Amino acid sequence: MKASVIRRFVILAAIFTFVGFSGWMVVGQFTASTPGDFHVREGDIRLSDGKHADALAAFDRALVEAPDHRGALMGRALTFMRMGKKAVAMAEFAYLISYLNKTLKQDDTTGRATLAAAFANRGILQDRSGRHKEALADYIEALKTDYGALDGPSLFDKIIYGNPNPSTVEKRVIYLYKQFKLPPEKRLLKVPELDAEQRMYKP
Repeated sequence: MKASVIRRFVILAAIFTFVGFSGWMVVGQFTASTPGDFHVREGDIRLSDGKHADALAAFDRALVEAPDHRGALMGRALTFMRMGKKAVAMAEFAYLISYLNKTLKQDDTTGRATLAAAFANRGILQDRSGRHKEALADYIEALKTDYGALDGPSLFDKIIYGNPNPSTVEKRVIYLYKQFKLPPEKRLLKVPELDAEQRMYKP
């Protein structure tokens, strides 16, 4: 057998092995994931694209597969928040927080991060609704629940949104705390252009 033929055979075998292994990894990722995870990922993509109706449909499919799937519950709350449906979003956050408080185990780090994110996101919603004392309480609860999960947007988000020094939960707590120390007539609790820079959290 010629050396060139053997070389081609080895190259083709290597390619087929790589493709087969990659396909197995992709299939394994979806088949090994817990019920509802696939639809939550789909919902997250739709939400980031601004396709709110499609996002809600995907999160609802996840909840059919896995009732009380916390990623789907968070996704629904964030979608309603993005849509400006504050009352519905508030109810969704309240349910998610109550559910996690009842079911969260001590060693569930992902669940704890989700609970912290739920408090933080509800705080942002409270802020945007003019309920600043309630927002401060939610922010503090978020930091107490999982401080490390609320470091702020990633470097990728900072580049995408063009803000190298975005608002974080900790910064907002310090700001609100200082404002509430002032006489009511001197407080500045709402700065729309800065408030709009607050990014929602989703672990």
